[in-house]
Amino acid sequence: MNIESRSLVRAIRGPVILITVGVLFAFDTMSEIRFSQTWPVLLIVIGLLSLAGGGRPRRERNSIDPGGPQ
Repeated sequence: MNIESRSLVRAIRGPVILITVGVLFAFDTMSEIRFSQTWPVLLIVIGLLSLAGGGRPRRERNSIDPGGPQ
């Protein structure tokens, strides 16, 4: 995964979580499905976004830290 796609996932993470919460509360209001039954969906969405975004890129061990002492 390249840096551009990681930054895209980071940029959409907040809106996707808010949309998911809104949809779950809409289900709670408009149907027989309650939020207490659907909150695990929120955890699944957060987990999928974390997997899609990957971790932070690792620095090479032999590289010089530009912010550290030289």
